[in-house]
Amino acid sequence: MSYFSRLALAPAVAVALSVSAFSASAQESVTWRVQSHWPQSSSSYADSLEYLRDTLDERTGGRLKLELHPAGGLFGADEIFNAVRRGVIQMGTISPAYAMGEMETAGIAFGLPAAFENEWEAQYFFKTLGFEDMVREDAAQHGLYYSTDKVFTNELVLTSRPETPADFSALTLRSSGTLQNYLTDAGAAVSSIPGSELYQALSSGVVDGAHWGAVQGALSMSLYEVAKYHVRPPLSVGGIDAFIVNQEAIDALPEDVQQILYNTLDEQFWRRTNEYIFGEQRALARAQAEHDVEVIELPQEVRDQMLQAAQVSWQRERDRGERAAAAMDMLEEFLAELGRAPTGTGETEEAE
Repeated sequence: MSYFSRLALAPAVAVALSVSAFSASAQESVTWRVQSHWPQSSSSYADSLEYLRDTLDERTGGRLKLELHPAGGLFGADEIFNAVRRGVIQMGTISPAYAMGEMETAGIAFGLPAAFENEWEAQYFFKTLGFEDMVREDAAQHGLYYSTDKVFTNELVLTSRPETPADFSALTLRSSGTLQNYLTDAGAAVSSIPGSELYQALSSGVVDGAHWGAVQGALSMSLYEVAKYHVRPPLSVGGIDAFIVNQEAIDALPEDVQQILYNTLDEQFWRRTNEYIFGEQRALARAQAEHDVEVIELPQEVRDQMLQAAQVSWQRERDRGERAAAAMDMLEEFLAELGRAPTGTGETEEAE
C-alpha cells in the first residue's frame, strides 16, 4: 500500500477506533453505592429502593447498578447528605428532615402542619406549581440532584389514648423535621430517634408515640405490636422521603443513561405516591384485623393547641431565607385558591 493510500485510510481508521472506544465506554457497567435512611424492615426499602435498583438495572441493560445499604450500613441518617455531597457515595435516600440545616426549603418539603389535607394537593404543589424545582435549586447549590420519592401523610401512633391536654403534654413522642418543633410547640415532649431504634424505644417506654410515615410505615416496622392507637387527621402531608444523587456522578454517565435515570426518578414519584395511597387503606385493614388497632382523634383542646403551633411552624419556615419565603408565598396563594386560610388556623377566607 502506498504512502498516500495509508494517509487516506488513517482518518477512517481513527474514526472507527473512536466510535469503538465510545461504544465500549457506553456499554461499561457503573456501580453506585447507595446509603438509605430506611431500615431493611421498612416497607419503602423494598417498594421504593429495591424497585428503583431493579428498574435501573433493566432499563440501562446493566450499565447502572445500585449497591444498596440499609440504615446505618455505611453512614448514619444525618450523615447521608454530606456523604453524597462529598462524593464518598454516589446516592442516598433521606428524609428532608435531615437536610434542614443545609437546605432552606427542606422543612417545607417535609410537610407543614395544617397545610395539605390530602395527597393530591401535595402532588399539585410539588409538580404542577413547581415547588420541587425550588427544592432542586436548593440542592444544586450543594452539587446534588434531588428527587422526591413520594408524597404521603405523617400520622402518629400512640401507646395510650390521651383524653385531656394534660395527658398529651405528658407524652414523649419520637419526631423529626418540621414536626419536631411543631409537636413541642403544641405541648408534647419530643425526642429524635433513628428508625432502626424506634421499636425498642416504644416497647421499652422511652417514647409513648411516634410517626414513621403513616399506616404502612408503622405496620412494616411492627410498631402496632406496642402502639395500638393510630391518630387521624394526619400531622402533615409532604415529600417525606427523597433521593439525593451526586451531580458529578450523574454527569459522568453516558447521556442516554443519565436520561433513563432522570425519567425513572420522575416516574417513581407518581408510581409510589399512588401506590402508597392504595397501600394505606390495605394496611389499615390488616392492622385492625391483626393488631386491634384503633383509629382515634386527639381531644379538641389539643387540636386547638396544635393549630396555634402550626402558625409558629409556618413562620419559622418562612424565616429561613428568600427561597423558603417564595415557597411559602406560593403555598399560601394555593391554599387561598382552595378557599382555606393560609395561616394554619383552619379558618376559611372569602375568595377574591
